Amino acid sequence: MSMTPRERVISAMRLEELDRPPVAIFTQAATIGQMDKVGAAWPAAHKNAEAMAKLGTAQADLFGFECVRAPFCLTAEAERLGCRVQVEKKDAAPMIKEHPFHFDPMTGEYGDPSGIMGPEEFLKGGRPAEALKAIAMMKKSHGKEFAVVAGNTGPFTLAGHLINTENMVFGMMMCPEEVAKWTAAINPVTKAYSQALADAGADAIQMSEPSASTDMLAPDMFEGASGMYIKEGLAQVKDAFPVLHICGDTYPILDGMIETGVKGLSIEEKVDPFKAVAKVAGRAALVGNVGAVRPLLQGTPEEVAAAALNDAKAGFNVISSGCGIATATTDANMQALVNAIKAFKR
Repeated sequence: MSMTPRERVISAMRLEELDRPPVAIFTQAATIGQMDKVGAAWPAAHKNAEAMAKLGTAQADLFGFECVRAPFCLTAEAERLGCRVQVEKKDAAPMIKEHPFHFDPMTGEYGDPSGIMGPEEFLKGGRPAEALKAIAMMKKSHGKEFAVVAGNTGPFTLAGHLINTENMVFGMMMCPEEVAKWTAAINPVTKAYSQALADAGADAIQMSEPSASTDMLAPDMFEGASGMYIKEGLAQVKDAFPVLHICGDTYPILDGMIETGVKGLSIEEKVDPFKAVAKVAGRAALVGNVGAVRPLLQGTPEEVAAAALNDAKAGFNVISSGCGIATATTDANMQALVNAIKAFKR
């Protein structure tokens, strides 16, 4: 079947029958090896559109993955909205150091979300504005051949960045109605940013919502904490496939993730791929779920290939890392992932 990489990814997201799935990292894909080879590295690539685009296209240029993807972390929106973020290291993701708003369910101090920056102002500056420029550059340079994937942060996670994630989680148990005020206030920003990334040229918007993981919340909290806002925001994006990424064991919330209306689910290796495919049953495209730590970071090329082939045999629509790639992941392991899938036949 002769297809461009972009056509293969688009067909996979449409749940069309293919001779093999595409192999494309929808999560963070930058590594030290890529940074050194293309001459674009963190922290500059977090802040500058040209460097971001150069590094974002490296997975395709160097290894033959079938998408390009930027940006590389979940702190850009938080920084724009007032968080103090450390963006200094080549080998580690930026870290949030200070939250701009106060919310404390233990004392009953719930703060006022009315001071959150509005969507129009949000899109005009900071690292989100650079990401929009980078996506447009990647679309121009690689968009005919490769799928363009843009990453952003989910509303529950982003609200937690503003008022402290631990407080959000405790709040869901003690005062969920107060937590809802913050998530509702932030959702117009995440919705506008998702659409702006699509308008800039992204074929898929992969929204990461790690704070809604079952590692953090009981499964029955998902709809109220995150699902209803994903339904109103990400799932409504036009001219791009909305893809929801949640870390951890998402098996108990797969139905809830699908019910948001997104077109793709990006999930980790904690979920057995055969069980995930059986439960999802063609209701959304499955993206993943080769382990980012084991085997991609800590394993051998042979182990990477075996994990990738297991996902392909299970019926995943797009073979990708289950979560963000660690920067120390070797070139050999990245290449092994590509080679295994490109040689696979259903």
